[in-house]
Amino acid sequence: MITRRQFIKASAATLGLGAAAGIYTWRLEPHWLEVVERRLPVADLPKDLAGSRLVQLSDLHIGPQVDDGYLLRSFQRVKEISPEFVVYTGDFTSHEPQMFEHAQRMFSHLPLGSRGTFGILGNHDYGLRWAQPHVAERIAGLATDVGVRVLRNELVEMAGLHIIGLDDLWAKRFDLAAGLGTLPARAAAIVLSHNPDTADLPGWGAYSGCILSGHTHGGQCKPPFLPPPLLPVRNRRYTCGEFELSGGRRLYISRGVGHLQRVRFNVRPEITVFRMEGA
Repeated sequence: MITRRQFIKASAATLGLGAAAGIYTWRLEPHWLEVVERRLPVADLPKDLAGSRLVQLSDLHIGPQVDDGYLLRSFQRVKEISPEFVVYTGDFTSHEPQMFEHAQRMFSHLPLGSRGTFGILGNHDYGLRWAQPHVAERIAGLATDVGVRVLRNELVEMAGLHIIGLDDLWAKRFDLAAGLGTLPARAAAIVLSHNPDTADLPGWGAYSGCILSGHTHGGQCKPPFLPPPLLPVRNRRYTCGEFELSGGRRLYISRGVGHLQRVRFNVRPEITVFRMEGA
């Protein structure tokens, strides 16, 4: 029979573990940034781009929930890598009363690639209920002002590499035909699309390259050996990391840098450093 003293000790230990777990998920893991290094095979990649580094930053969520100091330290880590290309895969911001002033202040510190910097918008960049296009226009303009080429269902070529940037699905601005329509045959190409569910939509045609996405935050909280209980996607296998798709396409989903609520468990934030190579 358990004694009163044993019960008090067990209860205190349980409360202590709970408090420690709470502090970890709230104060530590949301800021425990991981630099993920991966190979990125690109068909028909120009020889002078082989070995170039492309850094993906996703879901910054500049706003009241993400500490500015943490973001600035994350930006500095990218600058120290000195990548040739930097891509931002949506959700630069989260809604707040002073979101434009806050974004402008933080955007002045965004890391840029030595050969090119590109970005797309995510659902949160479209304001409340993803239904405020004037908010997206302002965010895109602020990013452009500091050197980020924001692509909205369009293609740009830089040093022989074609970057296709697709607009946001939830904001009903996604247009795959417009984005891929001018892609030449046998061209080195990478697609940026915030929401990974877009990889399952029809219209990809002959495109067989890589799609870089974000949006999920990896679920933010993941019980050991179980899938994350909350994922903002229809395809529940799209958590984070790399997925093989039909037609030879590959999808990479970043866990993101920021968060909507400051809590992460077993899903560290990430910046991804790709080393490009010929496929």
